[in-house]
Amino acid sequence: MQSNRLGCLTGTGIIAVLITTFVIAGYAYASGGLMFNPGPLSAKSGEILGGVTSHSEIGRDCKACHSALWDSEKMADRCAVCHTVIASEMQSVASMHGKLTHDNPNLSCRHCHPEHRGADAQLTVMEDALFPHEAVGYSLNGHQRTAANKSFTCDDCHHGDISTFAPDSCQACHSEMDLSFTQAHLLAFGADCRACHDGVDRYGDDFNHNRFAFQLMGKHINVICTQCHLDARTIIDLQSAPQDCLACHRADEPHEGRFGSDCAACHTTDGWKPARFDHNLSIFKLEGKHREVACESCHQNGGYKGTPLDCYSCHQKDDDHSGQYGTDCSACHEPTDWDKVTFDHNKSNFPLNGAHVSLACERCHSTGQFIGLSTACASCHGDPAYHAGLFGFDCAQCHTTNNWSARFNGSHPGIADEGGSGVNHGGGTCRDCHTQTLHTATCVACHDSNNPNGEGGGEGGGGD
Repeated sequence: MQSNRLGCLTGTGIIAVLITTFVIAGYAYASGGLMFNPGPLSAKSGEILGGVTSHSEIGRDCKACHSALWDSEKMADRCAVCHTVIASEMQSVASMHGKLTHDNPNLSCRHCHPEHRGADAQLTVMEDALFPHEAVGYSLNGHQRTAANKSFTCDDCHHGDISTFAPDSCQACHSEMDLSFTQAHLLAFGADCRACHDGVDRYGDDFNHNRFAFQLMGKHINVICTQCHLDARTIIDLQSAPQDCLACHRADEPHEGRFGSDCAACHTTDGWKPARFDHNLSIFKLEGKHREVACESCHQNGGYKGTPLDCYSCHQKDDDHSGQYGTDCSACHEPTDWDKVTFDHNKSNFPLNGAHVSLACERCHSTGQFIGLSTACASCHGDPAYHAGLFGFDCAQCHTTNNWSARFNGSHPGIADEGGSGVNHGGGTCRDCHTQTLHTATCVACHDSNNPNGEGGGEGGGGD
C-alpha cells in the first residue's frame, strides 16, 4: 500500500514543521524578539531623537528599527524616521552623508553605524566604509601611506574616535619624516596644521607662489616664507601679508622716505643695484641736454624731494647776463641747446610789429641791456633836426611802425581835406603850418599871399 506524500515530505513531517514554526514564532513574540538579538543596544546618550536619547531605550521593540523580510520598507528607512537631519543630508551630494550614498549606492547605515555590540560600544565605525574625507574639508590624497610606508588607518589620526582629531597626529607623523623641518615649521606657523593645510597640498612641497597675485621673482625666490609671513597662523594670515616693497624693506631704505614708498619705481627684484629711475614719471621731465646730466648735478647731498625745478637754481653760474634778463631762462633758452636762443618779443610789454619785426636785437639793445629798457620811441629814434624841437617825443602821433616817413596818422582835426572845402592842404610839411609847436599852427603864412578873397589870416586855425 502506497502512502500519501508531498514531494519528499510525509503528512506527518509537514505537520511537525508547522508545529515547530508556530512554537518558535510564539516564543519570539513572548520574549520580545530576544532570540534574534546578537547583543545589547548602545546606551550612549545623545540628543532626543524619536522620543529617546539612546538606542537602549527602545527596549524590546525590534520593529522600531527592523522591518520584516516581506516588507517593502528597509531598515535605513526606519533610521530616517528618527534621524531626520541625516535623512535630509542624504538628499544632497554636497553633504557628507549625501556623498557617501551617492558614491556607494550599496552602502547602508549599518556599514558605518553597527549596533548590538554592547552598551558602551561606539556607534560609528568606519573600517568597512570608504569614507569621503573631502566632504569634511580634508582630502586624504596626500596621505595614502604613513612615514613607515604603511597604509593609513582611521586610528592613525583619530586614535579610536573618528569624531575627533588627535592634535598631535600631524606632528608625530611628520617628525618621523623630517624632524628638523617639522620643528622649524611648528615654530614658524604654529601647531594647528589644519588651519592652513587641507590635504591637497595647497601649501605643500609643490606650492607655486606664482599662481597668486604676488609672484616671486629675482632674489625673492630664495627668501624664506617667514620673512614675509611672520607669525602667520591661518590661511587668512598668509593671504593678508602686505605686498608693498616698503612693508618688508623699510629697514633697508636709505633714502629716509625722500623718494616715496614705491621702491619698484627705481629698483628691481634682481637686486638693489643697479637702480633705474624714469624721470619722465616725475613733474620734472628730462629733455634735451638734461638727459645727459648726472643725477648728482641737480640732486646734491643726496637730496631728491624738494629739489628746485626752476632753471636759475642750477644755471645761475652759467648766466652771462648777470641776472639782467631775470631768472626765467626758458623764456629764451631751450634744453636741447644752451646756445639756441629764441625769444617771443610779443610776450613782453613791447610787442614787435611793422618795421620793428625785422630789426636785429642789437639795434635796440645796443648796450646789452634788456630788463628796464625804455619803450619810448625817442629812446632809439631821437628827435631829428628837421623837427627843430617843435613836435615833442610822442612819435606815434604822426608815425607808425609800418612807415617812418608817414605824415599825420589819421584825418587832421579842424582842417578840411581836398574834396571837403576844396582847399588842398596836402603836399606840404608839418612845419609849413606848425611853425612853433605841434599843437599850434598858423594860416597867415599861406593865406595872406594866396587868398585873393582876403579869407583867412591870423594865427591859430589848427588845433590838437
